[in-house]
Amino acid sequence: MKKIEAIIRTSKFEQVVEALADAGVAFLSFYDVKGHGLEKEYRTYRGTTYDVGYIPRTKLEIVVSDEFLQKAIDTILSNAKTGKVGDGKIFVTHLDEVYRVRTGETGHEAIN
Repeated sequence: MKKIEAIIRTSKFEQVVEALADAGVAFLSFYDVKGHGLEKEYRTYRGTTYDVGYIPRTKLEIVVSDEFLQKAIDTILSNAKTGKVGDGKIFVTHLDEVYRVRTGETGHEAIN
């Protein structure tokens, strides 16, 4: 089992979530986050340019079986990409165990 954490542009959130649902992702969590990386956002007010600070993004957390990992990653990559700096990052971590609270199921049965 793997946990995918994807930080994407907020403007791409709906498109990515719909594509993941079409691909068979049954569950995900998301958060509004702010951060900074290579992309900088500047605005001009009355002739003065200033840095607006941290840039808002959306973070998705998805737990999938090992067999479904690459399909989920490919879906995120193809739907979140704009080709510009700041499109985001995807992190994958291994999960030792998962429990479904309602039924007590563990492992693969708990995420499907």
